[in-house]
Amino acid sequence: MELRRFAQVDVFTATPYRGNPVAVVLDAVGIADQDMAGFARWTNLSETTFVLPPTHPDADYRLRIFTPGGELPFAGHPTLGSAHAWLGTGATPRAPGTVVQECGVGLVRLRQDGGRLAFAAPPLRRSGPVSPEIRAQVARALRLPDDAIGACAHVDNGPAWIGVVLGDARTVLELDPDLAAMGDLDVGVVGPHGDDHDADVEVRAFVPRLGIPEDPVTGSLNASLAQWLIPAGVLPTRYVASQGTALGRGGRVHVEQVGSDIWVGGDTVTCIIGTALL
Repeated sequence: MELRRFAQVDVFTATPYRGNPVAVVLDAVGIADQDMAGFARWTNLSETTFVLPPTHPDADYRLRIFTPGGELPFAGHPTLGSAHAWLGTGATPRAPGTVVQECGVGLVRLRQDGGRLAFAAPPLRRSGPVSPEIRAQVARALRLPDDAIGACAHVDNGPAWIGVVLGDARTVLELDPDLAAMGDLDVGVVGPHGDDHDADVEVRAFVPRLGIPEDPVTGSLNASLAQWLIPAGVLPTRYVASQGTALGRGGRVHVEQVGSDIWVGGDTVTCIIGTALL
């Protein structure tokens, strides 16, 4: 074991401790898979990442992403937080203003927009309406009648999200789900705010199968919801999502479609910096 550079970054907020933290181990060469998984269980955050040299010639670094329950091929807030931590070491990307991350889904592009980072949403691996059986399971898990669910679809971009549209943000915030009834489903819920709110929609994410009853602010879910609902005309090509309200957080996710790309961004702030024994 050795001391390695470490940072804990709060993502989708400019105010420390109001977003979603990610633990980032820099210089992760030589750490065994089981030790990565064990450290992720110990941090008990929704995600812990490990920065490695790239294997792809176009990438700036390679990232492995672990939850307390296992490894993910992609996740949004760890992507932004890890890029923030990597840049904070003084590293420079190959192309000015653009960071290219290599991870389980391939290459993910990030852009630097002033002080804010944004990633280009990776392609959906699965889409389309869910089966009647899954829709019924989602309704039971959310403790809602079927007619309260406006739409329910697969929106898998690494995490295998089931996206759910509800009538308004208040209904989203009042959810008291039956997590046991979700089984192996990863469920993300969205509903619109009124004009008197600084965000356009409210989002919540439930991932009990990975030991995450509710994720505070979720980049991958917001990316997949945008890829589903912008082309459907349900959401505009530029909007702000609020997430984490039910957990006492204040996450804000900035979503924008530019050409064929959907960019998902937010503020990032380092809260802890030091070393970890791994």
